[in-house]
Amino acid sequence: MAGFAPDTLDLDGKVILVTGGTGSFGQRFVDTVLKRYNPRKIIVYSRDELKQSDMLQDMRERLPAEALAKMRFFLGDVRDRSRLTLALRGVDVVIHAAALKQVPAAEYNPSECIQTNIIGAENVVWASLSNHVKQVVALSTDKACNPVNLYGATKLASDKTFVAANNLSGDIGTRFAVVRYGNVVGSRGSVVPLFRRLLARGATELPVTDPRMTRFWITLDQGVDFVLSTLTRMRGGEIFVPKIPSMAMPDLVKAMAPLATIRVVGIRPGEKLHEIMVGADDARQTYAFADRYVIEPAFVEYTRTPFGPEDGGGPVAEDFSYASDNNTEWLSPDGLRAMLEETGA
Repeated sequence: MAGFAPDTLDLDGKVILVTGGTGSFGQRFVDTVLKRYNPRKIIVYSRDELKQSDMLQDMRERLPAEALAKMRFFLGDVRDRSRLTLALRGVDVVIHAAALKQVPAAEYNPSECIQTNIIGAENVVWASLSNHVKQVVALSTDKACNPVNLYGATKLASDKTFVAANNLSGDIGTRFAVVRYGNVVGSRGSVVPLFRRLLARGATELPVTDPRMTRFWITLDQGVDFVLSTLTRMRGGEIFVPKIPSMAMPDLVKAMAPLATIRVVGIRPGEKLHEIMVGADDARQTYAFADRYVIEPAFVEYTRTPFGPEDGGGPVAEDFSYASDNNTEWLSPDGLRAMLEETGA
């Protein structure tokens, strides 16, 4: 599978803030940065004091004192612009990972999802500009491309907000970019932990919404590396999409429990059969590189050098789309088993 670790990134002496920093991505991101670089400070910004306490206790058991001295934990919600603006004082880099992500919950509670995912994105932009933050990378999802559910629609609005924020930067100079990728193997809320729990209880059949369903897959470490590599390549306004494999859901069952049968439970409200990360309407602005696609901003009213052939990539075909069912790279059951073993998922 692809590796995305950056070769030239320098975070030494930088102050980094991660919204939603107690989530699966946030915790792995913090560990990776502390291991590879020498930042001046890492701020975990989240609203759950218990998760912050658990994360800090875990770090105390694993990390040396000099690493712990770089950590700060801020209680706060991305919905709270004033608290966020206070937290971003002196910050160089923001990684925006906070979001409400559960599709059924968003369908049932749309206003809550809008407040966090859309208004929260606006607040991150405002607070970053107010504090002259240098770089902001927002995490997105394949569900934001041609969305059919509220979660995807809010993340599309968030993506548009961060892309357009570059037009507001002016002499402040803050640059904003978006990273869009698929399902993270073993993350909280993904199907892998669910299957693990069912199998541990002795289940002999596993639920699959539709046997035709396909999904993109990426490991947590790959996701972190891809975000870090984006910091070295972003110019402002791009949506970065990694080239990652797809897998059919029946193959996932075969990988985790070869003897289990499949119980078809039907597609949940707001689900797609196949996910898309680059839609056909984005093809006109999309460049392909060895390990990723870059969707260029459609409207640019700030100083920016567009990506071109001199960067090692090339434009995609006019009818191009990047979907989990037309992908050229596929995970076999053996490939997923190797991924699960490698990640400990």
